[in-house]
Amino acid sequence: MAGRLGGRVAIVTGAASWGFGRTTAVLFAREGADVVIGDLDESGAQETVEQITENGGRAEYVVGDVSIRETAAALVERALSSFGGLDVLVNNAGIAQPSQIDTWGVDDEEWDRVVATNLRSVFVCSRAAIPTMLEAGHGSIVNLASISVHVSVGGSAYCATKGGILSYTRATAAELAPGNVRINCVSPGIHRTPMSTGERMGLSSAEQEQRIAAMGQIVPMGHTGDVDDIANAVLFLGSDEAKYITGQEIIADGGYVVRSMMMVPPGGFGGA
Repeated sequence: MAGRLGGRVAIVTGAASWGFGRTTAVLFAREGADVVIGDLDESGAQETVEQITENGGRAEYVVGDVSIRETAAALVERALSSFGGLDVLVNNAGIAQPSQIDTWGVDDEEWDRVVATNLRSVFVCSRAAIPTMLEAGHGSIVNLASISVHVSVGGSAYCATKGGILSYTRATAAELAPGNVRINCVSPGIHRTPMSTGERMGLSSAEQEQRIAAMGQIVPMGHTGDVDDIANAVLFLGSDEAKYITGQEIIADGGYVVRSMMMVPPGGFGGA
């Protein structure tokens, strides 16, 4: 099949909603990849698969917690049994930290949940995929980190997991390079997703628009990003266009990390 990923097989975790995961899975399929989706949300995963198949692509899903080894193993097995290989793994699954105040004092349960979903999932899914990629003599892993690696946003547990993802990416890249398996990460900034708009917090449509508009004011480019911005960066790293790139981070944030004197709008982001 034609496309930048023609003939490739990819796993994308956390692809059951309209955020980075679903957008990436649909884009991968459009570029010729067969896609396996891993997520706890069966109905959402099915919707993503339907979006792909309705446009002539091939996709399947595995329902389960991607932070446990059984689900990770099932994803790799599904890629092999249904599509005959595994070329790209996108570790996208992640959750926000609900606490808005004193995030350094997060309770044990919340800390463990954020760490498991955001960081442990990267480890167990990568560990499951790497032997197959090494045996094939090629492969690309793309992890979703965050600008919270570099600036204090999102809470202590969230920031710790995203920093861990970048460190894991760099350490593992050096070990995998001799086997022609690459591992990189993309760090999104402030983008319009269910996590950033406040949709998952129950905000109304008007409150979500107010929140996103306020967030856009502190980005040097003057607006928040789109999910396509991240999907396109992931596609680049997953494709042969990045065949000599490993252990690297692409920051897609409209200049937020390198901004000079930007202030939070009066009254904050609204609805938080």
